[in-house]
Amino acid sequence: MLRHLAALSLVCLLRLTNVALFPRAATTVLLATCLGVSVQIQTAEAASEETKDLTAGKLRQLGEGALSERKFDEAAGYYRQAIKKEPDNALNHYKLYSVHKRMRSLGDALDDITRAVDLDNSKAEWHILKAKLLVNLGRCDEAETAYYDAQKVAKDEKQATQAAGGRKDAKDCATLTAQAMKAYQSENWQQAVVDFNKVMAYTLDTPDILFMKAQAEYHTEDYYGAVSDTGKILKGYPKHIEAYQLRGEAYTRLNEMDMAVKHFREGLKMDPEHKGCKEGHRFVKKITKKDQKGDEAFEKGEYQQAVDKWWEAMNADISLLAFVRPTLLKVVKAHIELKEYDKAIVEAKKHVDNQESVEGLHALGEAQQAAEKFDEAVRTFQRAFDMAPEDQKRDCKQKFDAAQVALKQSKEKNYYKILSVPRTAKLKDIKKSYRELALKWHPDKNTGEDTEKAEQMFQDISEAYEVLSDKELRAKYDRGEEVFENQGGGGGQQRHHMRPEQMFRHFQGGGGGGQRRGQRMHFNFG
Repeated sequence: MLRHLAALSLVCLLRLTNVALFPRAATTVLLATCLGVSVQIQTAEAASEETKDLTAGKLRQLGEGALSERKFDEAAGYYRQAIKKEPDNALNHYKLYSVHKRMRSLGDALDDITRAVDLDNSKAEWHILKAKLLVNLGRCDEAETAYYDAQKVAKDEKQATQAAGGRKDAKDCATLTAQAMKAYQSENWQQAVVDFNKVMAYTLDTPDILFMKAQAEYHTEDYYGAVSDTGKILKGYPKHIEAYQLRGEAYTRLNEMDMAVKHFREGLKMDPEHKGCKEGHRFVKKITKKDQKGDEAFEKGEYQQAVDKWWEAMNADISLLAFVRPTLLKVVKAHIELKEYDKAIVEAKKHVDNQESVEGLHALGEAQQAAEKFDEAVRTFQRAFDMAPEDQKRDCKQKFDAAQVALKQSKEKNYYKILSVPRTAKLKDIKKSYRELALKWHPDKNTGEDTEKAEQMFQDISEAYEVLSDKELRAKYDRGEEVFENQGGGGGQQRHHMRPEQMFRHFQGGGGGGQRRGQRMHFNFG
């Protein structure tokens, strides 16, 4: 704690002290110990004062020492001072070039070596270094000229051969660049990607070429490629606003909306009025808001409203398939909940016809099952199993087996059909349907010619509810297993169904005994 207070006191002292009180001729060094870390701060002015009387040669020597220790900024400072003292000495500019090259500041390095060559045109190796830099920067036509200049002043066969080989490579690079630009300008995007890749085999730091390649990838729907290349640009050029826009648009096409918003916002931080980033951000927020409202409506059981909101979101750009396809599957589920099975099948087929997938086929199969098109559902689930990757085979097999069970049961006593609910129905929906049907077919409400039919329907409804309302029994039924012991006859102890009247009284809240007021319980099913 005392150390922290001492550090704060020292900061206040420095802020309040007039720097003019310190001798300018001396080196000003501040050693401050804070949180256990020693920090040494040497002002640029003091360093300049210390070296102002040194010769250019001595400054170059200090620069070489700093460079050997990878103190690049310090080395560059010494060489700049040497240039101030001897601006027409090509060696000073060459030395500064070597630092900027190590720092990967290729634009500055090119300026330095160009100045060195202008001052001393006799060194072939400098011409070659300049030419290599030009190729690295994608300026291959200029590099070809620089290699030619190197050939003219080459002092031996090795230099001449190196210059000739470099000139050929530069010419090839220039030809490929021209081809790539032609493909790009004519919007032949696939060819542009191919040609730009060839150009970049020669180059090193070419954000403009990389950006055009990313644009071409975007137009060929290689959105992951566009994301990758714009990421490389932003790593070296974090203020490249167009790269932020393009990357945001690529993420949008991939339905990675959070990442899209993040990149549009980064662009807007640099230019709040940037048209591309503003439009991209507004679009993503619009469809994600509508999609979220659809999800919320579905959770509340407001299925038609959910469908409407999802379609509003999809219609914002129906070509945005990475968003439209999963949203369409949600629409299928909503139509099934609405018991609009034919509509569910139509929407599921749109998904499958666009591009067949396991998820789309499962949605179609579920819609077909709900519509009691069991034969079609079995075939659909079979197709899903056949195309599924290995890690999805087990799930697909379970769905296929369930479809076969449903087909078999459809030809026998189908409890789901009896209660008019889909196989995916929730317990609350099963209870609701049972209550409505039990009231409708209660024998006391159906007399005369309808009595026998009502009694049979009432019994079937009760039996279906007994099975489907019990988690264990329903699971057995769904697997195609016998629901009750010794089901179908035979000797021995047999488990009977709960009596329909007893079940109805229990459901209505009357318990297992007694008779509810106003009802004539004279039926007994055994």
